[in-house]
Amino acid sequence: MASLWEYANPLKFMRTTDWLLPVVAVAAVVTTATGLIWGFFFTPDDFRQGSTVKIVFLHVPAAMMAINAWVMMLVASLVWLIRRHHVSALAAKAAAPIGLTMTFIGLFTGAVWGQPMWGTWWAWDPRLTSFLILFLFYLGYIALWSAIDDPDTGADLTAVLCLVGSVFAVLSRYAALFWNQGLHQGASLSVAPGTRMDWAYKAPLYVSMVGFGLIFVALVLAGTRTEIRARRMKALVARERMV
Repeated sequence: MASLWEYANPLKFMRTTDWLLPVVAVAAVVTTATGLIWGFFFTPDDFRQGSTVKIVFLHVPAAMMAINAWVMMLVASLVWLIRRHHVSALAAKAAAPIGLTMTFIGLFTGAVWGQPMWGTWWAWDPRLTSFLILFLFYLGYIALWSAIDDPDTGADLTAVLCLVGSVFAVLSRYAALFWNQGLHQGASLSVAPGTRMDWAYKAPLYVSMVGFGLIFVALVLAGTRTEIRARRMKALVARERMV
């Protein structure tokens, strides 16, 4: 655990990610491309949904990362509140636009799938509604960071907002279990007994999910590095003004 906290040092983080970021980025591109090409071009049409079923290779990984991004932000925010490590606060800040994008992709692809399957682009289903609220929390989180000049105050307030928004991240994941009614079907992938998806679809979906996870990690690392450089630049400008 002591060695883990070493990476909270900005200098240590920058040195480590100098070589780690390119590796993760290449792995993300290769894995994501493999999963999506495999899923969209080399899987059969479903006997009920036709080719529309292939949206799952984009929708499920994006929705998964939309929720997991907020969980990552929650953990990083708690580290900031408890340990006051600036890298964790900057990592949470860097993850927010990525999570927002993933949430938008999840909402958009869900609507594209829902129109032919449900006959409507949108329904006030518990899971869909909580997912939309999560999207709004992402917007609020980013706006709050932008509205506050003092970085430590911004980190404190956004951390509190992250704690509140975590309720909707949980609801987005488990709403189908909390409420029996709703159009949204159960989880496509589950450890529970029973076949929900054939391996013809499941295998490329797993690859896509890994790829989206790597994309998230790569973008968070790149974004955190950018935030560290921006903070250094502000500190240098402040020193020059004092002199």
